[in-house]
Amino acid sequence: MNRQFQIGGGVKASCSNSFNLVLNAIVPIVKKTQKFVAFTLAETLIVIGVIGIVSALTLPNLNSSTGEKEKIAKVQKIYQNLNDAFGRAEAVYGPIDSWFINDNATTAKKRFAERILDYVKIQKTCPTDNTISCTAGKVHKLLDGNDASQDTVKQYSVISADGSGLTFVLTSQKCDYDNIGEGDFICGLIIADIDGIKGANVFGKDTFTFWVKKEGIYPAGYSDSSLGQRLHSGEIDVCLAKDVDQNSCAGWVIDYGNMDYLKLKDGKCPNGTTLSGNNTSCK
Repeated sequence: MNRQFQIGGGVKASCSNSFNLVLNAIVPIVKKTQKFVAFTLAETLIVIGVIGIVSALTLPNLNSSTGEKEKIAKVQKIYQNLNDAFGRAEAVYGPIDSWFINDNATTAKKRFAERILDYVKIQKTCPTDNTISCTAGKVHKLLDGNDASQDTVKQYSVISADGSGLTFVLTSQKCDYDNIGEGDFICGLIIADIDGIKGANVFGKDTFTFWVKKEGIYPAGYSDSSLGQRLHSGEIDVCLAKDVDQNSCAGWVIDYGNMDYLKLKDGKCPNGTTLSGNNTSCK
């Protein structure tokens, strides 16, 4: 019910009209006295500066971690693809130690690469007399900056579909090359430069070696397959050292899923711990 009442000299007004009159009188007063809270220019600049400092401290570590994960994933993918290609090649051509019966050294080296590469997608085959112009044929380095003794110049090299350089090195046509002196026989090596010639070309950083055995393809550093495909204790030391060919680091990356050996300074992790077969991470 809208009640009406008498105002002053007889003017009638409803309750609703009276409320509107009061509200219209109060609102301008509130607007005049209301204060708006905001940051000053100095305060805004301080906040922006703090954000910039925090970003500068954290982004390099974030980028480094992301880059390492991408490299690990690529090494794992190459390992998977090579093993698949090797298995398919043996299914068609027979056991690898029967591939080279009538071959001389030159034809055997070519056959070793081509039979596996039948099942690998490639962009380009490098000329064996000048692989340096193509892919991983440039002189590789060790983690200490010196030249590696095991190199890829004048070997059978290709660029795979994902841009990786793959170099094939046949060490024994009978697959009886004792690679680490403990009866761990191999047929040859496949050296994978995961970012091709454009990268650092450093063993253990962007270049990794895989051993080709009669049993299959294994990351360098693994023990004989009958021993569980684990990283050989002596080869762990080879990976952690900076002054020898970093062949065994492929085994470290595949087995432990990190590249923490790159974080070592004077043999120790940033947190002061050392890496070993029992401690495989700097975390």
